Amino acid sequence: MPLNSTISLSVDFSSPGDFLIFIFHILFATSAELVAGSVLIGISATRTLRVQNRFIFMLNTSISDTLTGVSVFYLGLFDVQEGYPSRNGTFYILPSFLGVNVLTFLFAQFDRYFAVCHPFFYNRFITRPVVVSTCAFCWVYTYVILTVQNMVPISKAAQINAFGVMTLQIIVLIKIIMTVKLYVIARSHLVREAPGGADRDNKESLRIIVFVVICFLALWCPSFVNIIVKQLTGKGLKFRNEATNLFATMARLNALVTPAVYIWGSPALRRAVWRVVWKRVCPKQRPRSVSNCDGVAKRKFPHSKTS
Repeated sequence: MPLNSTISLSVDFSSPGDFLIFIFHILFATSAELVAGSVLIGISATRTLRVQNRFIFMLNTSISDTLTGVSVFYLGLFDVQEGYPSRNGTFYILPSFLGVNVLTFLFAQFDRYFAVCHPFFYNRFITRPVVVSTCAFCWVYTYVILTVQNMVPISKAAQINAFGVMTLQIIVLIKIIMTVKLYVIARSHLVREAPGGADRDNKESLRIIVFVVICFLALWCPSFVNIIVKQLTGKGLKFRNEATNLFATMARLNALVTPAVYIWGSPALRRAVWRVVWKRVCPKQRPRSVSNCDGVAKRKFPHSKTS
């Protein structure tokens, strides 16, 4: 974390664009926390969702997305530059939340593939403890590598970072292949199945994971490609700080897009989020005019009967 006692803001407010950047990050951070936090609370408080493997993966990414929203209040509002060397950086602790999602989505894709194409194997071996352990592995692996990277000299850290980028290239390639495969399954295999509860859930979960991964890759890959170009050629696009880094901002937008897609694609999750979170925040009230009229009628005609 930064050692300076004071940290300047990400922009100097010398132009209208600076105000827009600053306001955007405030609105984005707040929205990501609200939407991702709602999904997190909705799944955590609903037992029927917690026991399903697909919602455990959603819960894992929602934790990461909520923390990403919190991190934007620092990365987006203050003069922060991650890298080697960094300026007021967090040793990649905050940006690595997206790395957790990369692994989680990959395992979720394999989970859906086995659930649809190999249901007997899936029901026997892919149990809830296995899925929970897989989600925990995504966090442990990401931050163990990050801890080692931060403890070694900068030259070694740069080598580890390059190895991590190469590994991510392989993961991204696998994710693309799995996305295409799941899309084909959703369009052909499940269409022939008879309608039912399990089939409906499989179609829903496949649609969600395919759409989520496509959105994630579309928003995250520009930043990923720019990093590769800078490492290979030393060129690429450079930005003043994280707040003005368009590619990094696009990648962080997944913290809002992903939980929004979850809510859009899953009626069960939508009902849980409304019942557990938003119904309590915005309770449904009767129209004021009706309640007032009822009150007046009762006071003036206490013995009257309504038809």
